Amino acid sequence: MERGGQTLPLAIDVSESGRIGFERKSTLKLGTRQYSLAESIPQGVSKAFGVIGLQARAFGKIFRREISASESLGGPVEIAQQFGGTWEWQHFWGLAAGLSMVLAFMNLLPIPALDGGHVVFLLYEMILRRKPSDKFLEGAQRVGTVLILMLMAYVIILKPLLKAIS
Repeated sequence: MERGGQTLPLAIDVSESGRIGFERKSTLKLGTRQYSLAESIPQGVSKAFGVIGLQARAFGKIFRREISASESLGGPVEIAQQFGGTWEWQHFWGLAAGLSMVLAFMNLLPIPALDGGHVVFLLYEMILRRKPSDKFLEGAQRVGTVLILMLMAYVIILKPLLKAIS
């Protein structure tokens, strides 16, 4: 180990399984809480909108360059890794619900090919009392579609290739 410009010897314990270092162990007690139908609805709404709030804060951090956009993006491989190697139905459905809320949030972004883009054009029409030209709308849809396809190509093809190379 190097500390203060000096090289110091460091004794490392190796476990029987051949591992070195430390392992994070949670001190939290995990359990299951049962809710009635009446109790579960506000809990579900709170958790769903919590996911949307978390996504909004993450977007803010990406735009402020506090976190890396490329490291925050994930495709099918990263999603599959989140599910883990063992089946736990609570984890599965919780993750599926969270992914659904993330997709809902992403769909509302003001990108022309998404619903959020349609909302922007409807607001434009409501405020200016005239519809954008069909040529403009078609061009915007093409640009939005290309942006989404580029994002998909990055997370599905380019990011795994770059990860494999490094």
